[in-house]
Amino acid sequence: MPTSPRILALGGAHIDRRGQVSGAYVPAASNPGVMREDVGGGVFNALRSVVKRGVSASLLSVRGGDAAAETVASAIAGAGIADLSVVFLDRTTPSYTALIDSEGELIVGFADMGLYDLAFPKQIRRAKGREAIAEADAILCDANLPTAALERLVAQAGDRPIFAIAISPAKVVRLAPLLGNLSLLFMNRREAAALAGAD
Repeated sequence: MPTSPRILALGGAHIDRRGQVSGAYVPAASNPGVMREDVGGGVFNALRSVVKRGVSASLLSVRGGDAAAETVASAIAGAGIADLSVVFLDRTTPSYTALIDSEGELIVGFADMGLYDLAFPKQIRRAKGREAIAEADAILCDANLPTAALERLVAQAGDRPIFAIAISPAKVVRLAPLLGNLSLLFMNRREAAALAGAD
């Protein structure tokens, strides 16, 4: 019986908040609306779909020592994903808050994700990270990793295919030095324009 492919994901697994304005958005004013919260993140969202298709998935991310971290850990376990993440007890778990208008268009997004920039380069250097990369058949990452961490990941991946998720126009540029090493980059039109330096 063939074994299922093993994919290791490195990147975002955090709290996603989406607030939608009810009616017309009024700048610089109190707008009535609804706020929803769940667990998201580029690679985590992708892994949930991959697991449903029979792939063995593990996730290396970072989170804080707060209640949000427990919510994230529970969602990872509930999705059937092996959790290799590192917890920093004195830090806050990353989060993304989006405010959208009544038509679903983004008004503003607020990314509180400093822990990713701080912690990921070191995690990939550690033995646990190196071992996980060596055991995987393929790598999935997102641009929540800073460029230094992405470069180290590529160096350690060897000939394993690397799939990447752009995340946002602001972060996709982190992947620019690595385009020749990626098997596939998932991005939308705005992210592609940012990567190409086009309007």
